Amino acid sequence: MARRYDCNDATDRTTGLREAASAVRRGELVVLPTDTVYGIGADAFSSEGVADLLDAKGRGRNMPTPVLIGSPNTLHGLVTDFSEQAWELVDAFWPGALTLVAKHQPSLQWDLGDTRGTVAVRMPLHPVAIELLTEVGPMAVSSANLTGHPSPETCDAAQEMLGDSVSVYLDGGSTPGIVPSSIVDVTGRIPLLLRAGAIPVEELRKVVPDLEVAN
Repeated sequence: MARRYDCNDATDRTTGLREAASAVRRGELVVLPTDTVYGIGADAFSSEGVADLLDAKGRGRNMPTPVLIGSPNTLHGLVTDFSEQAWELVDAFWPGALTLVAKHQPSLQWDLGDTRGTVAVRMPLHPVAIELLTEVGPMAVSSANLTGHPSPETCDAAQEMLGDSVSVYLDGGSTPGIVPSSIVDVTGRIPLLLRAGAIPVEELRKVVPDLEVAN
């Protein structure tokens, strides 16, 4: 049966984060608040956990799961051929609503779906998420909804959809909103905006003036 913890209560938050970390290490699923919407997450290096995540959402491998991290320093072990412009974007917008698509280290033993050698990675601006990510390391995290349903802004909405497929729910109250992160592909010579989101293209171009926009 799923357990739920109120992260606005200091004692419950401490217990919840401990239980969530234990669940992630066992390859189980947790729901956590982020700076956009609630996410459903698993250990990024647990192929069974990621498969369970996709199953819980009713999502196919053709839509790989993004990875959330608790510190920019974690990137050094995850990505390769990371350009100076990519680091400038990290410096300017992390933690925050910017997802970067980069080439992942070929030696990594993970299975996030059909990624074709890339990973979509982000550091969220939410204290509960960062604390959990700092404790357990990179997590595969997707919006905590059934595919085709609205992304949840409350823990109630997430739990109504996902139920007991999730071991631990971390309730951080309402999240800021359903505007998704902006996604920039940094695998090529020129950064490419794949999805317009919470960070306007004008702000991104202040950091990388030659940013292109996908058609």
